[in-house]
Amino acid sequence: MGQQSKSAAFFDLDKTVIAKSSILAFGRPLYKGGLMGRRDVLKIAYAQLAYLVNGADADQMARTRDYLAKLCQGWPVEQVQQIVAETLHEMIDPFVYAEAAALIQAHAAAGRSVVLVSASGEEFVAPIGRMLGVSDVIATRMVTEDGYYTGNIDFYAAGPAKADAMRDFANERGLDLQDCFAYSDSVTDKPMLEVVGHPHAVNPDRALRRVAMDQGWPVLAFRHPVPLRSRFASLPQGTPVKIGAAAVGVAALSFGLWWYLKRSKRR
Repeated sequence: MGQQSKSAAFFDLDKTVIAKSSILAFGRPLYKGGLMGRRDVLKIAYAQLAYLVNGADADQMARTRDYLAKLCQGWPVEQVQQIVAETLHEMIDPFVYAEAAALIQAHAAAGRSVVLVSASGEEFVAPIGRMLGVSDVIATRMVTEDGYYTGNIDFYAAGPAKADAMRDFANERGLDLQDCFAYSDSVTDKPMLEVVGHPHAVNPDRALRRVAMDQGWPVLAFRHPVPLRSRFASLPQGTPVKIGAAAVGVAALSFGLWWYLKRSKRR
């Protein structure tokens, strides 16, 4: 029997472990699989750009939650799982922050449980966790019936609900949350950070940066997304990639996608 973990490290996923939104990253393969229309893809591309530039507040997260829940109504669960499995490394692998991957490894080596905590669906978060060597996840759970999504949400892992789920996890594992660590980029995850003894703000939005300064929390900057095959190699030298450059790249991608879809429609 393995040694029992003495504490845990809870990582928000989007913009903390990976440099993009995990659920929005799968827009293109879901479109190719016939589960989304052109308008849905463009909405998701725009949402990804807005998320990179401005982050997301509670109202925006709720709107995205309701939109995606309605969108997935009637999707076959098995097809979604297959699409995620087939495109996971293409869509997510190149965007994992080297700093986050190294930190995950360090916590695991110290005997801590590592947990991904995300508002994205469990069908997306769990495979990303396995890719990172993380077996425990706290994620949104959608209601399914007869192998199809109903469009209803069983558990939405956001805001205070993340903190509640972390308390449940700690109780089940016999952990003291004051000995645990948490990492997030958004002020919407303030409850998640407050519930542990060692909170960290990672690439924080302005509101979370203010909270971190007021509370004396460490502020970390993750700037180097690299493929997993080189995640534990030395960090690249040179000037870190700025968010503005990333936003320009997403804008170009969105325009290119719009042009391609329009051209395809003409044909």
